[in-house]
Amino acid sequence: MAKRKSRIQLRSGSDLDGLREAGAKAAEILGCAAAMVKAGATTGEIDRAARELMAERDCVSAFLGYKGFPGHICISVNEEVVHGIGGSRILGDGDVVKIDVGILTKKGWIGDNAKSVPVGPLAAEAAKLLSATEESLYEAISHARDGELLSTVCGAVEAHVSKFGYTVVKQFVGHGVGRKLHEEPQVPNYWDATEMSARHFKNPRLQAGMVLAIEPMVNAGTEDVLILDDAWTVITADRALSAHFEHMVLITKDEPEILTPRARSFVNAAV
Repeated sequence: MAKRKSRIQLRSGSDLDGLREAGAKAAEILGCAAAMVKAGATTGEIDRAARELMAERDCVSAFLGYKGFPGHICISVNEEVVHGIGGSRILGDGDVVKIDVGILTKKGWIGDNAKSVPVGPLAAEAAKLLSATEESLYEAISHARDGELLSTVCGAVEAHVSKFGYTVVKQFVGHGVGRKLHEEPQVPNYWDATEMSARHFKNPRLQAGMVLAIEPMVNAGTEDVLILDDAWTVITADRALSAHFEHMVLITKDEPEILTPRARSFVNAAV
């Protein structure tokens, strides 16, 4: 039987120019939206502001209408892991707000990134979770190199956060990204060969030109999650705090290139 050809796209030339533009715009919008996170703000206000930020940058939400999603961005608070919908919820001191921005440029390229943002001072345990989650993202990125197996990238997330007693969400994963929001390969935040085979996940050797959205979703308690009645918002089953960070990363012949550049929020704080 002929070997099945990989469906993973390799980008070069003008395609990379388009992805770099999309990533930069998504990162800028995420930064502006994150700056709005403060006590008294509502999640709906931030969602509406993100729509305006996209319009100003000649792009649109990649999330709005995707399988019926009703928001322009995903905005998830505290025990909400991902896919939260902006609404009337008022933010307060001590909240942890996860903002996920996905955009589509007029040239047809996707930009996708996320970060967790504190409202006011955080309790020490919350700060530790956010720090460890962000650090796990950069640990994974450090392995995103030409010739490396995808499993090494994925396994780096769980290996890092488990040192602090945290768990990774297994039901939702990162992904390839390009002209579609979700492309091959799927990029989980752990790796178990038997389980991955059962879930039909592939373990390709990375090649220059692949673009991955790597996005650790890390819980302070159980890895188990539930979906609320809105059919979108994912929460931790035990209502423990969750954190989420994401970058778009280009595999090159040299160092991995982060296509959604931003300053790190936490540096060596997970101790």
